[in-house]
Amino acid sequence: MAPKDPKHASAAAASNSGGGFFSSLASSLSNFGSAMSKSVNGIMGYEGLEVVNPEGGTEDAAEEAKKGRWKQEDRDSYWKMMQKYVGSDVTSMVTLPVIIFEPMTMLQRMAELMEYSYLLDMADEAEDPYMRLVYASSFFISVYYAYQRTWKPFNPILGETYEMVNHGGLTFIAEQVSHHPPMSAGHAENDHFTYDVTSKLKTKFLGNSVDVYPIGRTRVTLKRDGVVLDLVPPPTKVSNLIFGRTWIDTAGEMVLTNMTTGDKVVLYFQPCGWFGAGRYEVDGYVYNASDEPKILITGKWNEVMSYQPCDSEGEPLPGTEMKESWRIAEAPKNDKFQYTHFAHKVNSFDTAPKKLLESDSRLRPDRMALEKGDLSTSGNEKSSLEERQRAEKRNREAKGHKFVSRWFDLTEEVTPTPWGDLEVYQYNGKYSSHRAEVESSGCNDDPDSSGTEFNPWQYDNLVAE
Repeated sequence: MAPKDPKHASAAAASNSGGGFFSSLASSLSNFGSAMSKSVNGIMGYEGLEVVNPEGGTEDAAEEAKKGRWKQEDRDSYWKMMQKYVGSDVTSMVTLPVIIFEPMTMLQRMAELMEYSYLLDMADEAEDPYMRLVYASSFFISVYYAYQRTWKPFNPILGETYEMVNHGGLTFIAEQVSHHPPMSAGHAENDHFTYDVTSKLKTKFLGNSVDVYPIGRTRVTLKRDGVVLDLVPPPTKVSNLIFGRTWIDTAGEMVLTNMTTGDKVVLYFQPCGWFGAGRYEVDGYVYNASDEPKILITGKWNEVMSYQPCDSEGEPLPGTEMKESWRIAEAPKNDKFQYTHFAHKVNSFDTAPKKLLESDSRLRPDRMALEKGDLSTSGNEKSSLEERQRAEKRNREAKGHKFVSRWFDLTEEVTPTPWGDLEVYQYNGKYSSHRAEVESSGCNDDPDSSGTEFNPWQYDNLVAE
């Protein structure tokens, strides 16, 4: 039977875990599970907007509203432009200034999940089917530390790609397969696992915040036993877009299901409460196919995750102890974009293969200019790429052509998600053949940006009008 109430799990388990559901449920419930907010209306005259201080209460709202990265005149202009979109999905309908961007694209963000890929190696090697899920769920939790960055990545151009090698023995390829709606597909593989994802974000703009719903399908196949894992992640909220310091919180359930056996992990991401109570905390259980808890999991997604075998009531088994499954790697101090060491690696040519595809995100001129701190050039290059993309669309429609992705094929499968249906793209294996040809050709060219122009385009010599 499932545990009647997770808050009855032992306090000893919580104290050994460095935080988690078992140590903070009472305080988060008393805080109604959400950070304190106060209407900006009356403070600065903007009706309907709310400012949220994740580290304070209502008395901090007026002061918090004055903070953030926007200058007063830029903030006024941005709000005038954005207010008509309140309640809408703004995933791709709004052109944003590069001042809020980081020098990375969404395809590279997808690759950041691979930092702790060794956890999937451990899941593949695990003899215990429940420990397999402990390691695999820790892998999916690990990326949230990187996802808390408040800088926006560039939207990929249709046909844009990102390749990564020289990490964990794996090969990673991602491609932008649709522009409207924006959709990306990715594939990673090493000796232990294959990872496949089709990703489509859905958003709801609320004025000073935006809700982000991860419509997607993520599947991992562990090679030793052929086990297939399916992920349903929780939604995310970005607060203080205009007023106050922008911050990101993830709250709700993450479910990772072993589709081969029926075992699963259900983890609850706690919402941020008053004065930061509950923020970052994740707790839950590994269940067998009969919904009986086998292992409790607790920790913080920005620090460490731990686990301990439990009984049918969710209580830690006598004679067992809490053990770590994952701990965050040390990050650079005072990094401008809050990058991890791995994020810098993802952005560099150190992880690029020989004969890098011309459509690779690293080669984008707007990204490269922003990385050098040249916001003016970055903004101009971003506008130029967007205009070229629109010209490509007009040309494609005039010719009656359709865009066909290169490394992923659109299937007939439509999978339901909590936030809408998703058309599924499948890796077609052509990239593996392409890489094998490059390696067999004896190409010794080191990948770099010199003399290589970014080229994701379907048509040559097309001038944007």
